[in-house]
Amino acid sequence: MTNFSKWLGAGLGWTFGGPIGGVLGFVLGTFIDEFSEADLKEFKQSHYGDTNSGDFEISLLVLAAIVIKSDGSVDRRELSFVRSSFIGMYGKKRAERAFKLFKGIIKENNISTPQVCRQINQNMNHAARLQLLHFLFNVARSDGNVTKKEMQKIQTIAGYLNINHSDFESIKAMFYKEVNSAYKILEIDKTATNDEVKKAYRKMVKKYHPDKLQNLGPEHVKGAEDKFREVQKAYEQIQKERRL
Repeated sequence: MTNFSKWLGAGLGWTFGGPIGGVLGFVLGTFIDEFSEADLKEFKQSHYGDTNSGDFEISLLVLAAIVIKSDGSVDRRELSFVRSSFIGMYGKKRAERAFKLFKGIIKENNISTPQVCRQINQNMNHAARLQLLHFLFNVARSDGNVTKKEMQKIQTIAGYLNINHSDFESIKAMFYKEVNSAYKILEIDKTATNDEVKKAYRKMVKKYHPDKLQNLGPEHVKGAEDKFREVQKAYEQIQKERRL
């Protein structure tokens, strides 16, 4: 534990200070026996070598835990989704280390959502915060039943992350299809002119372009591609309806 404390104290990126660092300190202090020396060494190396990706990884874990616990229960399907998503993004070895942390974070009952989000705001750009929101919608939907409390928690988190109502509704519409979902994805009303539709499409393509997340590494570009495809599908649907 001594060696671990030293490199933790030295700092492995902004996530290891502030409220998020407090959460990790609790988890690693309480469940240290579950982590081998190899786990700690490799976890250290992965975050030193790729700080942006590592910070984003920890933010995903903490915010996902907040959403999963928001309805008072922990659904195994949601846990499985987080685990499989991390395997897809980071590979099995790094994902298994992250999931050990995640199981500890789930047990922490004193996570301050406003403080965690404030720390994220200080260190992540808008595109990265939108990607966090997209992941949280995926988590909530993974058990096939998005509860009212989960939706309220995601909306609260979006507010704390300085994501405006239009952006929130845009990403939400990618998961919950309604009559006007295509318009909501493009952040316009159905009364928009054809020129306004085209302008909105160009704007959303720029906002959700995968290149916006290049700084997080290739493991996070796929999620951006998912949003990008939804924008394209929405535009194509409107084109078809209007015979553009």
